[in-house]
Amino acid sequence: MSDLTKLTIAEARDRLRAGQIGAEELTEACLEAVEGAAALNAFTAPTPERAREQAKAADARLRRGDAPDLCGVPLGIKDLFCVEGLPAQAASNILAGFRPPYESTVTRQLWEAGAVCLGKLNMDEFAMGSSNETSAYGPAVSPWRRRGEATPLTPGGSSGGSAAAVAASLCLGATGTDTGGSIRQPAAFTGIVGVKPTYGRCSRFGVVAFASSLDQAGPMAKTVRDAAIMLRAMSGHDPRDSTSAPIEVPDFEAALVGDMRGKRIGIPSEYRVDGMPEEIESLWVEGAEKLRAAGAEIVEITLPHTKYALPAYYVIAPAEASSNLARYDGVRYGRRARIGAREGITELYERTRAEGFGPEVRRRVMIGAYVLSAGFYDAYYTRAQKVRTLIKRDFEQVFTEQGIDAILTPATPSAAFGLGEMASSDPVQMYLNDVFTVTVNLAGLPGAVVPAGLDGKGLPLGLQVIGRPWDEAGMLDVAFALESACDFSAKPGKWW
Repeated sequence: MSDLTKLTIAEARDRLRAGQIGAEELTEACLEAVEGAAALNAFTAPTPERAREQAKAADARLRRGDAPDLCGVPLGIKDLFCVEGLPAQAASNILAGFRPPYESTVTRQLWEAGAVCLGKLNMDEFAMGSSNETSAYGPAVSPWRRRGEATPLTPGGSSGGSAAAVAASLCLGATGTDTGGSIRQPAAFTGIVGVKPTYGRCSRFGVVAFASSLDQAGPMAKTVRDAAIMLRAMSGHDPRDSTSAPIEVPDFEAALVGDMRGKRIGIPSEYRVDGMPEEIESLWVEGAEKLRAAGAEIVEITLPHTKYALPAYYVIAPAEASSNLARYDGVRYGRRARIGAREGITELYERTRAEGFGPEVRRRVMIGAYVLSAGFYDAYYTRAQKVRTLIKRDFEQVFTEQGIDAILTPATPSAAFGLGEMASSDPVQMYLNDVFTVTVNLAGLPGAVVPAGLDGKGLPLGLQVIGRPWDEAGMLDVAFALESACDFSAKPGKWW
């Protein structure tokens, strides 16, 4: 693997602008890395010809001297984003063969910024999963291994392919989506930075929907600075998305100063859950102390409705998923099941959906249909929405009444686990991976995960910074200070 692939986005930008390397040279290095990493199953549809064309155009732009920050930077795109002419299956058999005739707003903005598309990345089917094991492409595999073991590990989910590709230096950055932690959990599992922006900061147009009131696109990168550079290019108002906010996009990178003097950082007592490993508890305490040493005031806070977040999320998200996935019926695009001469449209729908959706998607669609059904709507869905309002109010009170600038929490309840180790017979155990992340989505807040240390087996552990609404700049500055203090430099040993 060429050392060029190990560059950060910021380093590559500076070297490209200085003429020390070319976009075509950098792209070829990444394409070679992708080709040699089949064992990770991170890329599902590499696009070498498109990448070379974009790199050539980027080099011309660099020579003209009008290159944006991402000009010539090779990126991977999660399969949930529609890229015109490329497969967009959302890792599901029901969308086999679908090639969208349009571009998602986020990817269009990235191409306008000069970024290079290396291809589409693996993920959990319709973003429903925490381990990338529900994918129609098969699971993505983490580049990390436990010390002294060869057990294949999950890169997390649902943006597992994105996390694996960035951690293995196959690309310099990648897009992800986060509905309940699908950027932040895989970032923590693979030792990279993941950012979930405020709901409405990035357009959802052209992103295959899971749960429309929770989904949000965001960057996955090697450093906080890289994530800030990507986020600026991905953000902005889009009239084609009614939930996109007409709010000015600041220069997130310029906000990275790392001066924590005068900052109040909240430590929520409710995140000290039963069974939390001592390593994660210690890492959290150490992270708070490092921010204190950087000048921040550490404040104990309470978010009393946190304990209801996970059950509320797993009512609301499946309810919205069952509605969104009703459109996949075998009529307009994607998979269509064969039916007998005496069978009709009902049999076509039933058989197509039974064949096209995997077990986890079917499970969540059935849960969603149940909680929205007559007689159960008020008992489950309405009550979950009320809990969501209370969770949002908890954060509002902490930010406004107590003057908290950001909140520090663990990112995950464990380090990465082995593929197949989390029993599929008990899906609740898998759902518990989202215990620290779902509150952010329910409240529509921004959150960022920074690698902060290693566990006893040499696997990455992350810490989460939760920011005020629309204050990604302030949140990223706290994450930058934390990143600087932790000085995480561990990389996975190459075995693939």
